Formats: sequence, structure tokens, C-alpha cells
Amino acid sequence: MGIALLSAKRSKDPSTKVGACIVNKDNKIVGIGYNGMPIGCKDTIMPWNREGETNLDTKYPYVVHAELNAILNSNQQSLKDCTAYVTLHPCNECAKAIIQSGIKKVIYYEDKYPDAENTKAASMLFHIAKVDIEKYHIEDTENNVMLERL
Repeated sequence: MGIALLSAKRSKDPSTKVGACIVNKDNKIVGIGYNGMPIGCKDTIMPWNREGETNLDTKYPYVVHAELNAILNSNQQSLKDCTAYVTLHPCNECAKAIIQSGIKKVIYYEDKYPDAENTKAASMLFHIAKVDIEKYHIEDTENNVMLERL
């Protein structure tokens, strides 16, 4: 989870920085991502607004989510049976990509939007596809202090 939190710091999104780290069954990192604009689309010219005159004036139609970036940045051919650590509960679109990629477990750090329809849809998709999803729990006080500083 620490890697996902560090990766989130790379995001240029002023309101929601999200990071993801995918590990294989041996707990080796196979993919890392953060929410950002597609390659070749400069962060400085793209909109980062949450609201606008139209949807095209917001970040939503353009930003690639951390989970999808981690999947696309993977260094192995198959993500079957991998675990994804994400700093925010995945949305329904990321849930579909996670399921399609073969990831079998998702551990998230926080859920800022538990009542949002896309969060509820993601949970339903994970349940139906038998992808385990759980909130990250810090058991070690020393690690807790380290993660809070991130």
C-alpha cells in the first residue's frame, strides 16, 4: 500500500490523487499507476476542474484512472490471480478492467464515495465476478505512522 500511496503523489489532480500497485502471488510488484492524463496530453493544457460549463470542461472524460494505468503499465503478460492495492475504492469502469485482467483481490485504502452509484456498481461487479475486495487495515503502529506521513 505504501507504493500505491507514493505513486498517488505523482498525480497532478488537485482534488483527488489516486495510486495503484499490482503484485503477483509472490508479492512482487508487476504494475504501478496513478491518475493522470494520457501519454502525450500535457497536464498543463488539460482541464482539471470537477465542474464546468459542459462535461468537456472537466477532467472526467480525459483522466486515466490509477488502476487502469497500473494494468496498462504491467510488466508481465498476465495479471491472473494478482492483487491490486489502490488508495481509493475503484469505480465501476476500473472494476471492469480489474476483472477482465484477471486480478482476484483488491485492497483499498479509503472509500471517499461509498454512496456513489459507480462505487456501488463496482462492489456489485466484484461480488458477481468473485473478486475479493477489502479495506486496508494497518496492524503495525510503526507502519501506520509511516503511511500517515505519505
